[in-house]
Amino acid sequence: MLAAVGAARPWSYPVGVVNEEAWMLGTRLPGALLMVAFVAAGCGAGSGDAPGAGGAAEMTAGGDVASGGVPGLPAGYALRLDHEGANPTDFRAMIMGGGLYVQTGPAGILYHDMDAVAEGDYTVSATFTELGAPANHREAYGIFIGGQDLQGADQSYTYFLVRADGRYLIKRRTGAETADVSEGWVAHEAVNASTGSGDVVNALEVRVAGDEVRFSVNGTEVATVPAAGLDTHGIAGVRINHNLNVLINNWGVVR
Repeated sequence: MLAAVGAARPWSYPVGVVNEEAWMLGTRLPGALLMVAFVAAGCGAGSGDAPGAGGAAEMTAGGDVASGGVPGLPAGYALRLDHEGANPTDFRAMIMGGGLYVQTGPAGILYHDMDAVAEGDYTVSATFTELGAPANHREAYGIFIGGQDLQGADQSYTYFLVRADGRYLIKRRTGAETADVSEGWVAHEAVNASTGSGDVVNALEVRVAGDEVRFSVNGTEVATVPAAGLDTHGIAGVRINHNLNVLINNWGVVR
């Protein structure tokens, strides 16, 4: 998923017979069949090299598989679930053909330490496809920035989400508390909404520029917020809420 700061690496639709079959199983069928998809994809290729300094290394198909056949996270990734009692094996992620597929259970954030920005202006962007999104589905997905102490009690970050009823949300998390930055969930014509049970695609961007942070959906700026009121520098990653099937492409963290 994640490219080094200063580089943008496009993600693509999974390619190859093995990956395509795993993709179809993983995105369209639940439970035991999804488990087969993870294992099949892992057998198709080895883990990719870890990203190196000064550039983005290509990460290929085949997320790590923990002992006992339970899918783990792709190499180098970390997960923080919202609730301590949630089972992390119910949050599944795998890289296929350069794209990241995530299926949740519990809500949480997924990130790689390479995507940390300590200072200055930068832009984070990604394209999210919610697979088989029901009309008015009110579970959300998107980008977070400014992540600090993400595995600790004092975790903090700012997040920008959309959902399939055509609304967006900007919010901050500090420890166990969250606070709205936008006026709750805001309806906006730029956010693509589900019209039934098909897939919904939304491209999100967060741009930190001087004393402002600009939030865009599908090329349209939907909000500009003073940077002083947000978490702006730290790790960037994705947030995926409950019971979603999401494909993430075109991830970039660019100065």
